[in-house]
Amino acid sequence: MKTLPSIFRALSAAAALLTLSAAPAHADKWDMPMAYGDGNYHTRLGKAFADAVREATQGELDIVVHGGGSLFGGGDIKRAVQTGQAPIGERLLSAHQNENALFGTDSVPFLATNFDEAEALWNNARPELEKILDAQGLVLLYSVPWPPQGLYFNKAVNNLADAKGIKFRTYNTAGQQMAELMGMVPVQIEAAELVQALATGVADGFVSSGATGYDRKVWEHQSHYYIVNAWAPRNYVFVNKDAWNKLDKQTQATVRAIARMTERAGVNEAKYLTNWYYEQLRAQGMTVVEASPELKASLVDIGEKMRAEWLKSAGAQGEAVIKAYRASL
Repeated sequence: MKTLPSIFRALSAAAALLTLSAAPAHADKWDMPMAYGDGNYHTRLGKAFADAVREATQGELDIVVHGGGSLFGGGDIKRAVQTGQAPIGERLLSAHQNENALFGTDSVPFLATNFDEAEALWNNARPELEKILDAQGLVLLYSVPWPPQGLYFNKAVNNLADAKGIKFRTYNTAGQQMAELMGMVPVQIEAAELVQALATGVADGFVSSGATGYDRKVWEHQSHYYIVNAWAPRNYVFVNKDAWNKLDKQTQATVRAIARMTERAGVNEAKYLTNWYYEQLRAQGMTVVEASPELKASLVDIGEKMRAEWLKSAGAQGEAVIKAYRASL
């Protein structure tokens, strides 16, 4: 939160340096749907990116961000961009794991549990994901991680027996599998619907980072947050390939340069915010602690089963990514 103004200034300064000497032949307005609210750092970074692109192209490429699922709901954003209903959008990467296991690389439990590992994993997975997206008519621009994921509950949970039967909100395949292996009942719920689900008892717990807890004020419904660093999921920004190809090469290069800077800024922001979010949750009366040794041990066992299943579904392509990732550490 506190570092974002400096990020905005840096992107603005970079945009000034990258300003095109000659404006593109055709001005374009791109609507950019994003699933998370305007206060979330992913959406604020998206707006900083859009502002920098607008400045660098002298307004000839005007990206307008629509946060909070206001233009398209989270589950509809990728399809909207693929079909040209929106030229650009952002979505949770692992939300598309049902299309290809590689989309869930970032959410393999306990494979990458800190930001350095998460960046190494992303750098090794990105080339393969770019190929997949290209075949789907999409161009990858940038990706920003969330803080490592922990467990929210409305009661103390120190072992699997305590978790048994809890209705557990999930947002991807990994969360659903983990809930089932913990003896909980998984419920797929988009972020925009989370608070209502907690308030009405549709869900009694969920897996996420401190960011979601803070943004959604979940202390009104949840009492405990357990730090487990299960994985560090990513959001990613992508463009419809036809819309991208209509840009001239100079504009494409400018947008890519700003995207690279936005990604670096986003990683730094996520690092800073991780502990900041914990402080905010504690300030609102939540218990924020490391998971008990017994619960951690159970989660590690569950993680091993889930990694084996993921590798089976990802095949040789997934094995190559993981092998390269481990070699890069």
